[in-house]
Amino acid sequence: MHSPGTPSPRLSDALMSGVALLPAGANVVLQLSQLPVGHAVATSQVFSGSLALHPIKRTRTTLAFLGIAVFGTDEERRDLRAQIDAVHARVHSGPEDPVAYDALDPSLQGWVAACLYQGARQAVELTGLELTEFDEELYRLAERLGTTLQVPAGWWPPDRAAFDAYWSDGLEHARFDPLTRDYLVSFVGLGFLPWRLGVLLGPLHRLIVGVFLPAPLREGLGLNWSARRERLARAIVRGVASGWGALPRALRHFPLNWVLHDTRRRLALGRPVI
Repeated sequence: MHSPGTPSPRLSDALMSGVALLPAGANVVLQLSQLPVGHAVATSQVFSGSLALHPIKRTRTTLAFLGIAVFGTDEERRDLRAQIDAVHARVHSGPEDPVAYDALDPSLQGWVAACLYQGARQAVELTGLELTEFDEELYRLAERLGTTLQVPAGWWPPDRAAFDAYWSDGLEHARFDPLTRDYLVSFVGLGFLPWRLGVLLGPLHRLIVGVFLPAPLREGLGLNWSARRERLARAIVRGVASGWGALPRALRHFPLNWVLHDTRRRLALGRPVI
């Protein structure tokens, strides 16, 4: 028996797997496909959390949020949310900005949480579990992805049918303008990495991002998709998922296990996570 409020063992194993990070790049694109979210990220003046300037720290803090949201205690989630609130309070548009945004807006953070839930569903499937067996449990857990941000309790759609309607409406309104398109094209091509690394790994990252994206968003970013690219990307993803699944547990759960341990230590000591 697992403790109330924590994922069951098999679902926990899937969500902790490093394979769960494969859809992460596409998830960023989905989140930023809502213009207010895209502008909030692309124009943020909180440089300490900038992916372009601090890619390792930004990756760590994102994993810290995911780990605490899903596996943390109520107290850990409250403490981390307080830190997130303090940072997000500094991210808002000015009167001259063409797109209004406020990182404390529950509707914007609700979209982010919805994207993360969809990414979790993809991750579960990649680990070989039957999603239908765990989808109800995963959906209940997913509300925490919002409430650990700025989404009030009770906002989360009450059931999957309501969520599917919300998700479909969000995709219909997904789009990029020149600012967000340029930002995301650079992100998908790993433009935030040192030049040689970006050139080496960028094409692979584009493939992996593209295979997890809806076709309209691939087209919006000019990824030049094709049946051949689709086959190649799916083969790469299957190979990585299969190889990762054969690793010993400690390695299979890296890096989330390490980040979760570090984050809990920081919270217990009252040190900053974000």
